[in-house]
This record gives sequence, structure tokens and C-alpha cells, in this order.
Amino acid sequence: MTSAVVVGSGPNGLAAAVRLAHEGLDVTVLERSDRVGGGTRTSELTVPGLLHDECSAFHPMGVASPFLGSLDLERHGLRWLWPEIDLAHPLDDGRAGVVSRDMERTAASLGVDARTWRRLFEPLSDGFDDLLADVLRPVVHVPSHPWALGRFGLNAALPATLLARRFDDEPARALFMGVAAHVFGRLDTPLSASVGLMLTAAGHRYGWPVAEGGSQAIADALVSLLEELGGTVRTGVQVTSLDQLTDASGARPDVVMLDTSPRGALGIVGDAMPSIVARALRAYRYGPAAFKIDLAVEGGIPWTNDDVRRAGTVHVAGDAAELVEAEGRTARGTMPERPFVLLGQQYVADPSRSQGDVHPIWAYAHVPHAWPGDATEQIIGQVERFAPGFQDRIVQVVSKSTAQLEAYNPNYVGGDIGTGANTWRQIPLRPRPTLDPYSLGVEGVYLCSAATPPGGGVHGMGGFNAAETALRRL
Repeated sequence: MTSAVVVGSGPNGLAAAVRLAHEGLDVTVLERSDRVGGGTRTSELTVPGLLHDECSAFHPMGVASPFLGSLDLERHGLRWLWPEIDLAHPLDDGRAGVVSRDMERTAASLGVDARTWRRLFEPLSDGFDDLLADVLRPVVHVPSHPWALGRFGLNAALPATLLARRFDDEPARALFMGVAAHVFGRLDTPLSASVGLMLTAAGHRYGWPVAEGGSQAIADALVSLLEELGGTVRTGVQVTSLDQLTDASGARPDVVMLDTSPRGALGIVGDAMPSIVARALRAYRYGPAAFKIDLAVEGGIPWTNDDVRRAGTVHVAGDAAELVEAEGRTARGTMPERPFVLLGQQYVADPSRSQGDVHPIWAYAHVPHAWPGDATEQIIGQVERFAPGFQDRIVQVVSKSTAQLEAYNPNYVGGDIGTGANTWRQIPLRPRPTLDPYSLGVEGVYLCSAATPPGGGVHGMGGFNAAETALRRL
């Protein structure tokens, strides 16, 4: 029987495992931690009973993923839940731009820019499924929907700052730039508009839902399906060399999938990797980092703007100019005074995460790569700015530095939770310039992490694409 070993149980590793098991391979997943999930783990981090997502939290690309959507994961316990408002971006003057599956709701928040927003995002959201069919594949392929891809590409190639000039007022400018900031890098460089366009269009088409009970439910559902297909998962197993995967006769599994960073792949494959591939992976760049805090908050956050109180996701960053400046400083290695903060109120869609009137709040700031400092007070200060009295409601706070994030998941090199810098060169050519981005130059050994196309996010498509490559070669 053809065998496969997957190293790492993040969403890409589990997606690869499920795809291979679907084709009848004997699949084993090895996970260094005592729990599966990678970035999709959920824990009680503050007070007992409060459920906090340890990394990934909102899943516009998860609910939109062609592969995950084909698996009937609801049968394995996964249930998506939506807040009344998917995303909000508060401003100092009390206004807020919002993203909703209801375009009318978004338009009402944007005033003079409602028509411009519609012209930009209605075609993208209406044709989003066709667009995904091409965008979530390796860059070099024959497009299935060339018109949709071309229309997207013309705007995606722009700097986010240039695209934002189409808007006349701050709610629309800040709202778009906040979503674009998910690129984790400068917003005045080519291709920096791409992430903002994709995630905003996904929000209008599918929303930004959460998984009931926490993001752990995504990993648990994938494991349940894998086991139903005959696969197995072993936790507490750290793989440091391909030699660990050989049997008594010295034979390696037919397929080895590495859901690791390029640095991790270099360590595991070692001298077996061709020098040209090894040089490229050593040159792979990692990006700015996250500094994460989790809070228990009594009564929730007293946002000045009522729409923000009902939003599942909040961008806490001020106006567009301030956001661009902060992201530029972060990318250059300087900690801004007022960093971009991504904040989650998952409990507004999923009350099961709370305990009575005490609610879990998830937040991280963008900080420089491997930054050694503590951003706890800066994050709290940013929220207090738009929600006076917030600090007085905090019951408990737990912080996680860039070094602690890397210790939690070695794929987060220097605290980079996206497993690679999203520069204009590396977005289309990750992890190295090649027609086969999943191959590591060793027969049967593949990289399937967020360092491969289509990049970060809980969608499983990196794992699916890598598995497809392996199956074609088998």
C-alpha cells in the first residue's frame, strides 16, 4: 500500500493528509505538540471557561475554501457562525466603516464613497468563486476564468495607498487600508492592494465567520475525517530528520509532506536537499511579527460606535495615513507608538466562548520581526482610544511575545505568523522561483505549509495543492 507521512498538523498539513487518504494512501500525521491544529488551536488562556483562539480566529477564506467546502466538515462537528457585522474600523470622530455580507449595510457606513465602493467590490464579490478557482492555485497555471482573474489582477498589482485614493472620505479609506494591512508589510509597494481586495470581497461574499467553540473545531473536524478515511495522527512526535521516517529496511514513505517553514524543511531534509533548492530556501524572507494578548473583559468593550460593538472583527488603527505610517515603520524594523491592532470579539457570534458577562477578547499588534519588547500597554491604549473605560473592565490579560509565538509554533519564525514576508517579489514566488513550488528537490518530499502558494490563511489550499502534486507524480 502506498504510504504517506505528514509532518505537522496545521490546517495545510491536515488538508494534505485528507486529500492523500481520499486516494487510498496509508497516511500518518506526526505533530510535535500534544495537541493537533497548529495555528487553529483554542484554549482557556485567562479565566476558566473562557475560550480563546491561540492564533487564527476569523475565517473568510476557510468558509470560502473550495477544498474545505467539499469535505462536508459539518458532519464532523464544524459549524460556522457569523456576527451581525463582520468587520468594523472605528475612527477618532466616532464614525466607523463596516464590512458586511449585506452590501447595503456597508454602503450606509461609507457615505459619499458608497458608490465607489460598490463599483470596486460588487463585481469582485459576485464573481468571487470564479476568482478563487485561480487565485488559490500556483501562480503558473492556465486560468480557468481569465476574465475574472484579469480584472482582479489589474487592481491587485497596485500599491494599496494608490487604490485608496479612489475614496474621498476617511471611513472608506481606513476600512480598505485596514484590510490591506493583513499583508503584514508596507502598503505603498506593488501588490500590497491584493490582500485587501481578496479579504474584502470574501467578506461581502461569505462574511468573516468564526468556528463554533473555537478554531480548534476546524482541526478536530479534519482529524475526524482523516481517521474515518483510515489515517492516523500521532502527537508528541518531533521530526528533525528524514531518517526518523524510514522503516527497519531503510525505506522512506512514498510521500512525505512537510507542513513547516522553509527553515524547518531545511533542518529536516538536510544534505539530501539539492544545493540550489537549499540556497533558495535559506534566502527566503520572513516578515513582521505579531504581539498577541488575550483578555477577559467584563461586559465587553464599550466602543463609542455602536456598530463596532456588534462586529466580530475590529481594526484598531486610526485613519489611513496613520495606518500606513505604522505599517511602514514596522516593516522597517521600528516599533510605532500606535501600532495596527487586529481585535476579535468572537463571542458576539459564538456566546459559548463566554462565561456569564465575562467575555474573551483576542488581539494582536503588528510589530517588527523578532521584536523583543512588550506591546501589551500599547494594544490596550489603542482600544481605550476608541472605547473609553475599556481598561476598567479588564479582568485578566495574558500576553505572548514574538519569541513565545515562535516557541508555540516553530513555523512562526521571529513571530511571523504568516510564515513568510508578503513582499511584491515573494507573494507570487514563494517559497522560491520555480514552476513547482511544492517540490523540495528530493523524490517524494514536498513542502505544504503557508510558505507555499497561495500563502497564509486557514483555507488548506497549500496542503491540497501539494498533495495534488504528489499524486500526479505517483
